[in-house]
Amino acid sequence: MKARVLSGMQPTGDLHIGNYLGALKNWVRIQSDYECIFCIVDLHAITVYQEPARLRAKIEEIAAIYLAAGIDPAQSRVMVQSAVPEHAELAWMLTCVTPVGWLERMTQYKTKAAAQESVGDGLLQYPVLMAADILLYQAAIVPVGEDQVQHLELSRDIAQRFNSLYGETFTMPSTSLPTVGARVMGLDDPTAKMSKSATGTNHAVALLDPPEKIRKTILRATTDSQSGVDFDTLGAGVANLLAIFQGFTGWTDEQVRAHFAGMRYGDLKKQVADAVIAGLEPFQSRYREIVAEPGYLAGVLRDGAERVRPLARETVELVKQRMGLFSELV
Repeated sequence: MKARVLSGMQPTGDLHIGNYLGALKNWVRIQSDYECIFCIVDLHAITVYQEPARLRAKIEEIAAIYLAAGIDPAQSRVMVQSAVPEHAELAWMLTCVTPVGWLERMTQYKTKAAAQESVGDGLLQYPVLMAADILLYQAAIVPVGEDQVQHLELSRDIAQRFNSLYGETFTMPSTSLPTVGARVMGLDDPTAKMSKSATGTNHAVALLDPPEKIRKTILRATTDSQSGVDFDTLGAGVANLLAIFQGFTGWTDEQVRAHFAGMRYGDLKKQVADAVIAGLEPFQSRYREIVAEPGYLAGVLRDGAERVRPLARETVELVKQRMGLFSELV
């Protein structure tokens, strides 16, 4: 029996090449070896205000990106979080067993709360909803980025607390990843991870950017004061460009060293831009086909939700039974 994997992305901002190399390509690789559920986590997005029409459009965009990247809806289940109401239902029940102190210590909450005069309760409860997403499907493995590891650990803490209070109910999700994807840094600041929430115009290459914009962004990437590629004193910006090139071409370290040693930065950037444009061309072509096919995307999402609902319903009814709530299982 295949282990169940759950992962997802918020329908906010523009997905970029960091998301593609670090997550999406990884998802495509593992979908044959695991039972995969890939979410568009729109309930997480509304912890801050989202313009409704834009949010709906972004949900469809992210779904189309999943499919264009190679997620096969016949193998994997692709669904929207809010289309399965058990996510919110389980989140409330888990909220009732989660100490506030656990939530207040979360790094992302502390950082965001410190930067704002007032925050919504949804920001505090965000990790409980994430725990509900994972535990709802009894997921064994949850591929997450480094910034989400603390949330995954909290999911384990919540599962353990619930199991100790009410009896064995939840699978303990693993923090180990099936494979490790590339870590892509910002093109304007190669010391910070590329982020879809960053506001800089030269920070990231979005997956749907046209070729001319991709080239312009990469040609403006930060490097260092040296004149060319020196693998003995490789700066963060140059290392990031080489990693992006390698991620799109599949070249080995030896091939990269032999080809780029001593190359001037302008030529390096041109070749990286060429590799990214060529690497994204099939993806962008498939994306255009998907969004142009009437009803296809809606059908995939409807089917995905229908296929996960029995799993979700079974878990919620079991939790209600354990807690003494009214349950269809009683």
